[in-house]
Amino acid sequence: MCGIVAYKGHKNCYPILLDGLHKLEYRGYDSAGVACLAENGKITVTKRSGKVKQLEDGLKKNNLIENCNGSGIAHTRWATHGKPNQVNAHPHKDQSGNIVLVHNGIIENYDPIKKFLRSKKVKFKSETDTEVLVQLIGYFFNQGKLNFEQSVRAALQRVDGAYGIVVLNKKEPDVMIAARKGSPLVLGIKDKEFFIGSDISPIIKHTQQIIYLEDAQMTIIDGDEFKITSIDEDLSLPKKVEKIDFKIDDYDKGEFKYFMHKEIHEQVDTIRNTVTGRTKKGNIILHGLLDYWHEIKQADKIFITACGTSWHAGLIGKNLIERFAKVPVHVEYASEFRYNKTLVDNKSVVIAISQSGETADTLAAIKKANDCGAITVGICNVPGSSVSRETNCGIFTRCGHEVGVASTKAFTAQISILYLYALKLADSNDSMSKKTIKEHLDFGEGLKKIKHVLNKENEIKKIALKYKNANDFLYLGRGLNFPVALEGALKLKEISYIHAEGYPAAEMKHGPIALVDKDMPNVFIVPKDKTYEKIISNIEEIKSRKGKIIIITDSKDKILKDLANDLIYVPKTNHYMFCVFATIVLQLFAYYIAVGKKLNVDRPRNLAKSVTVE
Repeated sequence: MCGIVAYKGHKNCYPILLDGLHKLEYRGYDSAGVACLAENGKITVTKRSGKVKQLEDGLKKNNLIENCNGSGIAHTRWATHGKPNQVNAHPHKDQSGNIVLVHNGIIENYDPIKKFLRSKKVKFKSETDTEVLVQLIGYFFNQGKLNFEQSVRAALQRVDGAYGIVVLNKKEPDVMIAARKGSPLVLGIKDKEFFIGSDISPIIKHTQQIIYLEDAQMTIIDGDEFKITSIDEDLSLPKKVEKIDFKIDDYDKGEFKYFMHKEIHEQVDTIRNTVTGRTKKGNIILHGLLDYWHEIKQADKIFITACGTSWHAGLIGKNLIERFAKVPVHVEYASEFRYNKTLVDNKSVVIAISQSGETADTLAAIKKANDCGAITVGICNVPGSSVSRETNCGIFTRCGHEVGVASTKAFTAQISILYLYALKLADSNDSMSKKTIKEHLDFGEGLKKIKHVLNKENEIKKIALKYKNANDFLYLGRGLNFPVALEGALKLKEISYIHAEGYPAAEMKHGPIALVDKDMPNVFIVPKDKTYEKIISNIEEIKSRKGKIIIITDSKDKILKDLANDLIYVPKTNHYMFCVFATIVLQLFAYYIAVGKKLNVDRPRNLAKSVTVE
């Protein structure tokens, strides 16, 4: 959701900014723009609705792309206030033309500020809340009483909402200012060069020395020097430089056409990476929880909060924790958790799950839990992210950078972590024997069998293309596989734009069965477990109404062959690994339907990878 990249140094900024924008395309956007403050003091702004390629073509057409040794800021916009067009695209200038700004987030009190500025004869060109912010900075600066830094601080102290901003001012050309509140910003440092991004993807190519700006912090880069300070007061703060170890090839598709396809295949390694080193001789070792484990194991209730795919992982986590550790778990969307009367107290554990670690609703839920005195546990994929900093403790998923907007490898890594967490809690409260825990942890063979699932890719592709023109799907599962059904339906919706719903298989007859006809495909997730006989009855109910039946199973029973229009077998394993196998099948199924419809799998319309606004 919106992307920022900025550069200050001695090189031509355009190639760096454009490359950075391409790295940020995975986040989802509808327009793009770039501004350069050249050595001659001139600010050049170029904006385009559509893709970064159109912006790049516009720069080349105007002979700009080789002509800016100076500071530059760039942006990909996901529309919130105002239509997705060229006028509303970032960067935005103030009325004087001196100050230019890019912004992620939402300024909630933009309307009264806009009315105030209009009363001061300020004229607006766009419909955006972002222009309100840059005009406010310009209003303070152009009065002549405050310098650039003071003007930015004065403006930010008067706005409500979330923001990550980078600002330039041709009256103070040696200065670049960035600030954040609720929306992430990362500063990269290399000799006398500075790089800023909304995440590390546009930075990692240039430097591994980074600073994650904390909430309500600013960085002021002046010439070759920089400082970190507070938005609330001019107080210098420590420079917490970290070295990041993300691999550049995480941002390269390699032999694959789409990142999503690559990331589906990476699950052979990412699940193993997530669990490796976290078990030893029948014990679960979660180092990130050690300091708080005494309080965690004594909690009388557990809450899991997340959004989207991470919420589905939370539902699987609930099932595993209650099944293994016998502790009640409540799972709630983060956007609801923060506003509902959720009964969280200082005897509660709140587990917050986020792939990016920057999901706005999840961060707000963490704040509420912290305010209530709960122990907060973060499960995320990005060290240094806001979730990792705002929670008391946490566990990283170790699955590498995920570029595809539709989450794949992050989901299976999340449920792997929750599996280990449930077993560790069961071990701590003696609700499961050491022998049984050791049996659960013997999943080496299951991990090897992931390759067998991926080897069925051509078979899955043929089945997917057979149904690519369907208008509606039902996905049905029971127990641990109900959330898998939800996730499978979400993947199909996200990348193919086909309406799909996930349900517990038994609930199908409480309404959704009215939709079933000869044209509707119904995907059943059918492990050979205690729900097996019941789910066969559910399949027969659909079959009798002429619905198309697609079955994912580890059973070779003849009855399934007789019932199914299409059957996908996965290797026999335990309940946890069956969830993983079925998930991978459904990811490939959605992928090939979307490819068959000639859609952009990595950048589905209207969606953003990191949702940093409510």
